[in-house]
Amino acid sequence: MRDAPGRLASLDGFRGFTIAAMVLVNNPGDWSQLYSQLEHAKWNGWTFTDTIFPFFLFIGGVSMALSLGRLAASGANTPQLLIKLAKRACLIFLIGFLLNLIPYFNFEKVRIPGVLQRIALCTLLAAPIVVYCGWRLQLALIAALLTLYSALMLFYPVPGIGAGVLEPGKDFGAYVDRMFLSGHMWVQTKTWDPEGLFTTIPALCSQLFGVLAGRFLLSKFSRTEQTVWLLLAGLLLLWLGVIGDAILMPINKSLWTPSYCLLMTGWALLIFSAFFWLLDVNPHRAVRAAAARWTAPLRIYGMNALFIFAFSGLVAKMFGFIKLAQPDGSSQSLGRTLYAPIRDLPIGAVNTSVLYALLFNACMFALAWAMWRRKWFVKV
Repeated sequence: MRDAPGRLASLDGFRGFTIAAMVLVNNPGDWSQLYSQLEHAKWNGWTFTDTIFPFFLFIGGVSMALSLGRLAASGANTPQLLIKLAKRACLIFLIGFLLNLIPYFNFEKVRIPGVLQRIALCTLLAAPIVVYCGWRLQLALIAALLTLYSALMLFYPVPGIGAGVLEPGKDFGAYVDRMFLSGHMWVQTKTWDPEGLFTTIPALCSQLFGVLAGRFLLSKFSRTEQTVWLLLAGLLLLWLGVIGDAILMPINKSLWTPSYCLLMTGWALLIFSAFFWLLDVNPHRAVRAAAARWTAPLRIYGMNALFIFAFSGLVAKMFGFIKLAQPDGSSQSLGRTLYAPIRDLPIGAVNTSVLYALLFNACMFALAWAMWRRKWFVKV
């Protein structure tokens, strides 16, 4: 195994692409006016929006493997590695939980799960696996976890419903959520949560796939060989995801089914390998330099991804919470007030909704660029 590489431009680029996509789909001008690819699939199936969360987990896994490689090379021992990862996971969880608390700080009804909370839990669960297990055992654990998940989802008889019912609020994962998170779940459903406890198991597998990719980057294979193998692995997982959708469980983001896990990891490998080849591997310096220039905004975004993730979520909440008085005596949210100047542009309701999201994204990038210029990098 070779020494851990320095900071990969490709990983920053892929992370920046993912955070830009997240800000775009999370901040439309009008939630009732969306292109289908800029909203989640209603239940089964997938859209562009459904790729974003598993990409974050995959990227987190790659980063975990590379950072542990650097720490191990610097002489850190196993307990130190585990403590560092546990502290990181706890801090990420607290940030996500605080975002859920804002602005009402109602501990009795606050939603406990969330995107950052799931990332934190996956990091915490992956830590001992990454530190103590080789790649073969990690791969075996992924297979075992996906098998266990599938068996319980398909064959455990949910009280009052039965076994294998994969409908909203009726599956085994929702049953577990109601047992442990009653009163603290997603407000739009209250009976199940898309970031619930049980469905974190296959989400963990998404992160462990990223760890395997990161470990492969530390192998003795040449960079060109690594790119080819990453592409082939991505194509294989895409195929397995489609097969799983047909014969086992449907592709479903809310349930994080094995077919969804495999398909999204396949896409993550394909996109990451493209960034990897363009920015870190391509032997033609002129091409690599041009790619670096064109992807510079994404890499700048990616260097402060966690901060932008949390800050954009906070700003969006404040846009909905802050009310402004209107001339007719009514009140309107700050977000709707900011949207008003472009809402009636003659480009169609869906396009103005996207335009607002793009402008919001531009503001977040301006902040990321300013932080990059001052070398302010928020790390946990």
